[in-house]
Amino acid sequence: MPGPSPLFVRLATPDDAEAIRAIYNREVTGSTVTFDLRPRSIEEQRRWLDAHAGIHPAVVAVDGGRVVGFGSLSPYRDRPAYSTTVEDSVYVDAACRGRGAGRLLLSELVRLAGMHGFHTVVGRIVGGHEASIAMHRGCGFDLVGTEREVGRKFGRWLDVVVMQHLLGPDGTTAPVPRPPVLDVPDPPAGA
Repeated sequence: MPGPSPLFVRLATPDDAEAIRAIYNREVTGSTVTFDLRPRSIEEQRRWLDAHAGIHPAVVAVDGGRVVGFGSLSPYRDRPAYSTTVEDSVYVDAACRGRGAGRLLLSELVRLAGMHGFHTVVGRIVGGHEASIAMHRGCGFDLVGTEREVGRKFGRWLDVVVMQHLLGPDGTTAPVPRPPVLDVPDPPAGA
């Protein structure tokens, strides 16, 4: 008798729209991991999937034939100078967390970012979401800052932790060596 189906990641298809929408909408209505305040309709989810094709893909984690998580790459900002940077998003069904789906999704997104020639992947994570912060660290991301009280949901101010993964010059996911940060003294008063 064969064992359980292995967890795997693949590119999302239009047939995944409802499963992705169900996972995402539970986070919209029940958590602060997304700053969206209104659940998506199926039409909005289909448009989202259409926008996440090509160099800004969406991927799904599948376990036993069921979509248990999804992730995507999105443009970081709309100005042309940011075109080599992407932002990742990863969501896993609450009943399936702790089994490696998130890490598989994020690893695949980093691989795809390198394959598509991006220079850096940025993760923006709600403050206090230690599992996501640890997952990003485990996939080669460095903590680069915190944006204080930039969101408001459920009557609370929310911070955003910013993490970054620099990709190698040949598109590989090997981190690029960076020079040490120098301690620059403050300018003299009145300067």
